Amino acid sequence: DAHSQGEVVACLEKGLVKEAEETDPRIQVSDQCKKAILRVAELSSDDFHLDRHLYFACRDDRERFCENTQAGEGRVYKCLFNHKFEESMSEKCRDALTTRQKLIAQDYKVSYSLAKSCKSDLKKYRCNVENLPRSREARLSYLLMCLESAVHRGRQVSSECQGEMLDYRRMLMEDFSLSPEIILSCRGEIEHHCSGLHRKGRTLHCLMKVVRGEKGNVGPNCQQALQTLIQETDPGADYRIDRALNEACESVIQTACKHIRSGDPMILSCLMEHLYTEKMVEDCEHRLLELQYFISRDWKLDTVLYRKCQGDASRLCHTHGWNETSELMPPGAVFSCLYRHAYRTEEQGRRLSRECRAEVQRILHQRAMDVKLDPALQDKCMIDLGKWCSEKTETGQELECLQDHLDDLVSDCRDIVGNLTELESEDIQIEALLMRACEPIIQTFCHEVADNQIDSGDLMECLIQNKHQKEMNEKCAIGVTHFQLVQMKDFRFSYKFKMACKEDVLKLCPNIKKKVDVVICLSTTVRNDTLQDAKEHRVSLKCRKQLRVEELEMTEDIRLEPELYEACKSDIKNYCQNVPYGNAQIIECLKEIKKQLSTRCHQKVFKLQETEMMDPELDYTLMRVCKQMIKRFCPEADSKNMLQCLKQNKNSEVMDPKCKQMITKRQITQNTDYRLNPVLRKACKADIPKFCQNILNRAKDDTELEGQVISCLKLKYADQRLSPDCEDQIRVIIQESALDYRLDPQLQMHCSDEISSLCAEEAAAQEQTGQVEECLKVNLLKIKTEMCKKEVLNMLKESKADIFVDPVLHTACALDIKHHCAAIPPGRGRQMSCLMEALEDKRVRLQPECKKRLNDRIEMWSYAAKVAPAEGFSDLAMQVMTSPSKNYILSVITVGICVLFLIGLMCGRITKRVTRELKDR
Repeated sequence: DAHSQGEVVACLEKGLVKEAEETDPRIQVSDQCKKAILRVAELSSDDFHLDRHLYFACRDDRERFCENTQAGEGRVYKCLFNHKFEESMSEKCRDALTTRQKLIAQDYKVSYSLAKSCKSDLKKYRCNVENLPRSREARLSYLLMCLESAVHRGRQVSSECQGEMLDYRRMLMEDFSLSPEIILSCRGEIEHHCSGLHRKGRTLHCLMKVVRGEKGNVGPNCQQALQTLIQETDPGADYRIDRALNEACESVIQTACKHIRSGDPMILSCLMEHLYTEKMVEDCEHRLLELQYFISRDWKLDTVLYRKCQGDASRLCHTHGWNETSELMPPGAVFSCLYRHAYRTEEQGRRLSRECRAEVQRILHQRAMDVKLDPALQDKCMIDLGKWCSEKTETGQELECLQDHLDDLVSDCRDIVGNLTELESEDIQIEALLMRACEPIIQTFCHEVADNQIDSGDLMECLIQNKHQKEMNEKCAIGVTHFQLVQMKDFRFSYKFKMACKEDVLKLCPNIKKKVDVVICLSTTVRNDTLQDAKEHRVSLKCRKQLRVEELEMTEDIRLEPELYEACKSDIKNYCQNVPYGNAQIIECLKEIKKQLSTRCHQKVFKLQETEMMDPELDYTLMRVCKQMIKRFCPEADSKNMLQCLKQNKNSEVMDPKCKQMITKRQITQNTDYRLNPVLRKACKADIPKFCQNILNRAKDDTELEGQVISCLKLKYADQRLSPDCEDQIRVIIQESALDYRLDPQLQMHCSDEISSLCAEEAAAQEQTGQVEECLKVNLLKIKTEMCKKEVLNMLKESKADIFVDPVLHTACALDIKHHCAAIPPGRGRQMSCLMEALEDKRVRLQPECKKRLNDRIEMWSYAAKVAPAEGFSDLAMQVMTSPSKNYILSVITVGICVLFLIGLMCGRITKRVTRELKDR
């Protein structure tokens, strides 16, 4: 009989429910009938026996699942609801239970326990305005939102009512079909993407996955319905409401979050902190990100954030109550407002409370893990993500990709990414994945700055400074380098630099955006003010200090100097392909093969060397290799005199061999071109144009001089024609190159074949002490190449001027100089002349080795005089003074002068007499 056992009522209930789920229902139930149906359902809410259809449908299931549950007060209903998705639950009973739940969703009074437990709270917070049963206030969603709002505002809601609310929030999350809006708005998406996933909240999570963009597209109405459901159920307050998440993450919670009590809202935050770690499981990761996608789009859904920031949001962002929205300040815009105020300085105006600021930082850390957790970023950058970053699917790669393509992004996306990068520069801890990778290095070297409440860029600066410590791991180093490269795109991305130099940039470098250009602009201004001895620097002191930090950081990696990197890209590929970028290794590689580089790259490398020689502190490799030696020998030396100080201490017994080798490399570089030796350039600024102008005229501005100017000055030194300051500098260069042939680029260039064939053993010696030069001098007669012969003859000529530049002779004659020539000052050939006189004097006994070496030199000089005649009077005088027949030559010259003098006297007498006779006439 169709009218027996409540089947008619059940039929009407299904019709009522179906009407709510259809856009254009075929059969509409009248309001009077609706009221009657819901009233009957309400009357049967106490005892499930009164719902005849459900009673007969679930008799067996009641015995199976709820045998010990006493009838009355809706207890059996609740027990059956809890077992609704059990495998052994009959379909007939499940359908009847679902219909009952849908009626509760339309009118909360259909649930006896909920209506009873929350009666006083509903009245207290005015959530149950008496009206039609299907009015907004009667719906379960309105009741939940109203009471949740009271809870979030800190109002007292009875524990019994909160327990009932939890049950029904979980019920709504478990079964999407209880929400008519989901069925109406998401029917197509469910059929296309999520069919057959009905149980335990899987369909809802499937829809969330679709919304995240992982399985196609979803309509805006469906997305809004899902967002509304998440707000109604509020799983952010208690993760257990989301059964799919709870089951997927149970093992992670037991291991990673066991210190947090069950149901605490901080469980979700704990899970986010362990995202992409070893403790996280894949299924939990997916469910968590699906839920967080919606929580991130409404700040109120993060319970802890709302609790700590609702006062600040109301004060600064003009927000309304928890369940109220404003067109002027939509939910997604509130967080943006909060984080703008989170990083304001006191001078910039109102700031967030400390508690709220900490929560904003926590959310930013979480969002940095996945671009889809940042609504504004995903919305504005959807096209760019597809265009530039479609292959970047690993964790954190999408944001890095957008930063790498910053200049290519559309305007809105570029602004969003730029603002986020600027924020990261102030507080790099926002980059949760980078912080996780860098944790060991932070704990060892940067724990003090990491513990600060306000970062202000200190932590990133510390990580950069310690990037090459042995404790540094690859992931952290790559992350830090990437951030440095991103910083080069805009000076605002370097927080400390921006804060220190903001006013200077506006005043001196307006319209310049790229950091490298700003650094060059400010550095040029500082240098010009210094050279012109300006009374007052145009760049402020705090900016000059931070500018120095930025200049030093840029020297560590060629990619941080874009112009140099672009000019040398092909050369790096050809010659330095397997050399790592960090520790300035690519730059050092290019310096070592400078002659093979392309013209443009060569010019840029030369300019870089010129800058480094002017300011050795910018020479990253030298500073790194000689760090300890600088502390030992040059602790108080000015940065510009650092290399000079190291050169002076190069031959100390305690000098580190690696540092000594590096100093030698830099000396070799300096001797290739006088412009790379600032001290020499200054000392010889008058002598170079005076004596070597022809070399300067032949040279092009961008070409190196291969030591030609220094060779020219050496010759003038031998002729004793240089100014005192220039002579002192050239003497040092000659002395140093006499000990190491590599410091004489002209000798090395013209005599490379002779060194290989005649002096290979000496050249291979680990420590150069003038053996190669001595070998070339000894083998002078065997040298066939005219240019090489000329260089060796020049060396001999230089040694006449100063015995110190002939280390072999000086070592052999050191005792004799001390005994016989101690009173004679060095230089201008004086001590050499003294030794020659001692050699001629039969009364003086020189050391055998000294005597032998002097005789060898005399033979060499004699040969030199034959093959290279004197070029001037001073050269002739020097040859005479060092000749073995010096006394004979001088005697002949003296007699000649005397004869000329006598002839002059006689001629003078005759001319005088003739003149007088002429006058007398």
